Amino acid sequence: MRTVLCRAFGPPESLTVEDLPDPTPGPGTVLVDVACTALNFFDTLIIQNRYQVRPELPFSPGAEFAGRVAALGEGVEGFQIGQRVAGYVGYGACRTKVVAPAGRLIPVPDGLPDEVAAGLLVTYGTSLHALQDRARLQPGETLAVLGAAGGVGLAAVELGAILGAKVIACASSADKLALARQHGADETFDYSAGDLKEGLKSLTGGKGVDVVYDPVGGDLSELALRAIAWKGRFLVVGFAAGDIPRIPLNLMLLKGCDVQGVFWGAFADKEPARNAANIRQIFAWAAEGRLKAHASTILPLDQTAQAIRLLADRKATGKVLVRM
Repeated sequence: MRTVLCRAFGPPESLTVEDLPDPTPGPGTVLVDVACTALNFFDTLIIQNRYQVRPELPFSPGAEFAGRVAALGEGVEGFQIGQRVAGYVGYGACRTKVVAPAGRLIPVPDGLPDEVAAGLLVTYGTSLHALQDRARLQPGETLAVLGAAGGVGLAAVELGAILGAKVIACASSADKLALARQHGADETFDYSAGDLKEGLKSLTGGKGVDVVYDPVGGDLSELALRAIAWKGRFLVVGFAAGDIPRIPLNLMLLKGCDVQGVFWGAFADKEPARNAANIRQIFAWAAEGRLKAHASTILPLDQTAQAIRLLADRKATGKVLVRM
């Protein structure tokens, strides 16, 4: 099999593409012929040993993929050879064949392309878990999405609209905000051109936003928290800015608000049945055309380093995928 390998921690350019023996599935696992793998911002961190998951060298980046079942390990039920599936493995998906635990695979419905299915698990899985399970977003509430043109950000915009919220997309350029509008944002705010707190207050008539979805971190986090409504919910999704903010606890006291952590990978491991139900719902919405699942870049496996570089330089809008 063809495999992208991280043999030494460093930038994307240090990755190699090599031929390795084909794996075989063990008990409870499934061998999948991978059609495409979707990349995420954390792939830029994991190859530098800067992510909370720290695999031993060598390893392959890539956490989510779509393909067809090639072989079944002992005791696996509910899957058939040739069946289309999508899956999540944490890391190790940038290769033409992946062995995954059966519990981490979801059947892909007819009519949903591999390029779409591969990119739905992490970004949309994270965002639905955040908005539905953690924040319990209600129809008519106001949702502010930071980094609204990125992978998880666009997913949050789309899902927020489906769940009936008024969505305010926040990003750093007019082009990114235009993309967010195309994906269902009701209002937009360019935080490179104005104060985020004041902008969100203005767009909500001074009330503040009910839910903040923050995959960015840095200086924006406190500004967004200061614009949250009474009993609002602040979702800590990630730190794409590279800076983990320090937030004064008195803000939570004064606003009666909750700050909630969102770690989809741990959720998927600890609550697999609930996560599977979420992913099935996401696949159903995608098959119905209610989710656009924007993929900005699809590159061949040999160009995985270039694909991860796009994410590292924050030049990607939506999903970045590699095709086998």
